Amino acid sequence: MSAAAQRRAVIDIGTNSVKLLVAEVAGQSVTPLWERGEQTRLGEGFYDSRLLQPAAIARTLKAVAGFQERARELEAASIRVIATSAARDARNGAELTAAIASGTGLTVEVLSGHDEAGWAFRGATAGLADPPESACVIDVGGGSTECTVGVQGSLRWSESFHLGTVRWLEKIRPGNPPQPAELSHCRKSIAAFLNQHVAPDLAPALARLDGTPPHLIGVGGTFGILARMELKTDDFDRERIEATPLSRATLAAWTERLWTMTYAQRGALPGLPPERADVMLMGAAIIEQFVLCFRFESVRPSSRGLRFAALMN
Repeated sequence: MSAAAQRRAVIDIGTNSVKLLVAEVAGQSVTPLWERGEQTRLGEGFYDSRLLQPAAIARTLKAVAGFQERARELEAASIRVIATSAARDARNGAELTAAIASGTGLTVEVLSGHDEAGWAFRGATAGLADPPESACVIDVGGGSTECTVGVQGSLRWSESFHLGTVRWLEKIRPGNPPQPAELSHCRKSIAAFLNQHVAPDLAPALARLDGTPPHLIGVGGTFGILARMELKTDDFDRERIEATPLSRATLAAWTERLWTMTYAQRGALPGLPPERADVMLMGAAIIEQFVLCFRFESVRPSSRGLRFAALMN
């Protein structure tokens, strides 16, 4: 490790999974050493009551404790814990933060939607070898989707929206296998949400950009999984993932294919972790409809984003 670098860790508590990133950090440079995720479904059973369920809190605490131990084994000088949509929206979010404080001694920072969006943009654009002149960054999570627009790495507009893979899975609840009418309903519901809640702000932000049209960059596990599915590999290869653009036609084809398969069939696909075989239905449909709604030709996957920005701060 260079003299200027410091080894840091961040534990990211999302609606669907808890993730750990341990990296060497020197200014805006983040060099990953170890990355893992564990699905805990903190948002399971949450959206009817806005209450985090005891079992989901227990699963999340166990994952955080395990990642804390791993970060210490890797000699991280600091461990930062952040939480996003489900913890932010819950009426009993304090139960989660208190359980983690009691069980691990770690303090949880619950990010606002605005901060989550800005951090996603910063993390996704800071490490690019060939950054675009202008960019729209979309971060699709389990409970929310963050959208940002910037020029030359400078953020111009950001917002967080209540559109996520776990949230929509609990809303649609497709069969096994899903029926064509369920896909049609899902697509229409996402399109309606985008047109009603996202387009009024995002469309003007995109229109205000000067010069060439912005590149669309996708942050979050769904984009990486789609890239690995397209590559037909289970390996996590950051360079190959980020060099695999997902065209509008590719997204439509994967959405159609996933929605004709059983849970077991989806889980057997190369690149798709079996435990994410249900939420990928929603993830693919959300991305497909976003690209259609805002007339992007393709999206460039990024394996960076929120956790990279958390380590830079």
